[in-house]
Amino acid sequence: MFKKSQLNAGGLAVIGLLFVAVMLLANLLLRGAQIDLTSDKLYTISDGTEHIVENLKEPINLYLFFSERTATPIPQIKNHGVRVRELLQELASRSKGKLTLKVIDPQPFSEEEDRATELGITSVPVNASGEKLYLGLAATNSTDGKESIPYLDPSLEEQLEYDVAKLIHKLSTAKKPVVGWLSSLPMGGDFDMQSGRPRAPWVVYGQIEQLYDVRALEPSLTKIDADVDVLVLVHPKELPPAALYAIDQFAMRGGHILAFVDPNAQADQSGNDPNNPMAQFQADKSSHLEPLLASWGVDFKSDQVVGDLERGLTVSMREGEPPSQHIAVLGFDGTNVSKDVITTHLDSINMATVGSLKPVAGSKLKFESLIKTSKQAGLLPAQRFAMMSDPATLRDGFKPLGELTVAARISGNAVSAFANGPPAGVVAAPDALKASAKPLNVVVIADTDLLQDFMWVNVRNFFGQTMAQPFANNGELVWNALDNLAGSADLISIRGRAAYSRPFERVEALRRSADAQFRTKEQELEQQLQQTEENLTKLQTASPGGGEAILSADQAREIERFQEDKLRIRKELRAVKAGLENDIKALGMKMKLINILVMPVVFTLLALLVNAWHRRRRHAIAMLRKGGAA
Repeated sequence: MFKKSQLNAGGLAVIGLLFVAVMLLANLLLRGAQIDLTSDKLYTISDGTEHIVENLKEPINLYLFFSERTATPIPQIKNHGVRVRELLQELASRSKGKLTLKVIDPQPFSEEEDRATELGITSVPVNASGEKLYLGLAATNSTDGKESIPYLDPSLEEQLEYDVAKLIHKLSTAKKPVVGWLSSLPMGGDFDMQSGRPRAPWVVYGQIEQLYDVRALEPSLTKIDADVDVLVLVHPKELPPAALYAIDQFAMRGGHILAFVDPNAQADQSGNDPNNPMAQFQADKSSHLEPLLASWGVDFKSDQVVGDLERGLTVSMREGEPPSQHIAVLGFDGTNVSKDVITTHLDSINMATVGSLKPVAGSKLKFESLIKTSKQAGLLPAQRFAMMSDPATLRDGFKPLGELTVAARISGNAVSAFANGPPAGVVAAPDALKASAKPLNVVVIADTDLLQDFMWVNVRNFFGQTMAQPFANNGELVWNALDNLAGSADLISIRGRAAYSRPFERVEALRRSADAQFRTKEQELEQQLQQTEENLTKLQTASPGGGEAILSADQAREIERFQEDKLRIRKELRAVKAGLENDIKALGMKMKLINILVMPVVFTLLALLVNAWHRRRRHAIAMLRKGGAA
């Protein structure tokens, strides 16, 4: 017995030493290792971000300005700030020393506060006393380049990783991205024959010219330069075979493309003939980019326009006419866009006579919808818009087909549209490709009208300055797409993520249900109470003197009954209100019990079962050995 106790004590000491040794080794060898058990892998960095930080050539300094102490009373901001800090620490640890993180809590009137302002970080007031909170990220590189995110909005947490990766990618890239621009519409400005004055460039185009190195391309092109980062195609109408072949080869080399096609482009000037006014109504104003779209796995019919009974906007076709719903002039909100980094948080996009996109049957390319219609959408022949005077006629014979995609992202390896050889009259280069050398990255939007100013922005002259006031997110949609495609393939691969904050959906559902029941019961009881009080008042004023002292015995009993009813109803109202709170408290207590008691008990029972199984197994082995020895 004594020996057994000694053995047990020694065994426990050895186990303790082994445990300490294992923990020391784990701390040394597994530093930074983690297991992400969340369903959406919220704490796992995407491959694209990992490649960006691991392949940095030059050092980058990150400055996180986070007023953690000020944010403490605001859990949503405090938790988001902590999450940002953890993400940046994770990136710095994977960067092989190229990323240096400095976390700064700027105090009022300090040098750190001046430094935040210098780097473009803005503060937000958090209370009536004017206390400021900083939650922004700035970064610098070795060539004095700097980028910043002035305020890391908690409501944009789904794209936090993308925004940070984009900031790092911009600083690691020395030159402005080159955008090849091929458009059959006068986006860069033209001459107005009626006024005799030049027209200004479209707002969306003017903004892009400031941000990128825009290189205008002509339909007669036979080759796209290798230094073009993104090729933008706007209403690619009747392109010559040589241009189509050049675009195809650009895509096969992994070039990124943003394409706008349209079944009925309003800015298309085809058919404008002063001597024949009817010619413009008979002209074809569509574009389709075939056969390229088909080879990229996109089915687009340039003779069909999307109508949507739910998303159709109310417009006035002519001056003086009352506005009415136009089911082909569509206004999309946040429920119609996907969680892609291009479209997330866009809540107002206007389009007109848009086309429908869908994946080609059997295509192996990845087709991701960016913007969808409502379920009340269908297709209309494009010819109906040529001579249309009353948009109400579009409802005649209209049949909804369900949700239709009007913008999509295409990716993957594709086969060339000219796999059997270049089109007639075109000479193929020696290094011509018949399939993707790098994965395809294309965004297709089946509308060009969304680019026109009147669809999304008010432009006015203010003391000689042109002011643009957007009323929709059309411009952001285009800039987001271009910004995304101008990045590396790693940056493009990063998508919006699920939110880190998780609401207590069960509690919220219970609260809504209880609140609805409470409101119904409350209204019912309040009506009873009001009726009782009115009856009571009538009874008290029914007697000639209007006083209680001269009421009959029956009237006095009736008044007493009404007063009792009044007390009862008020008591029921209090009980209903208390019941709502009790339901919420009971659910909270149940969740606490599960977390504090049930789960530990379950784990303990499992541990005991495993221990019992091991003991029985050892006993069985000992018995077998004993039997063998006998």
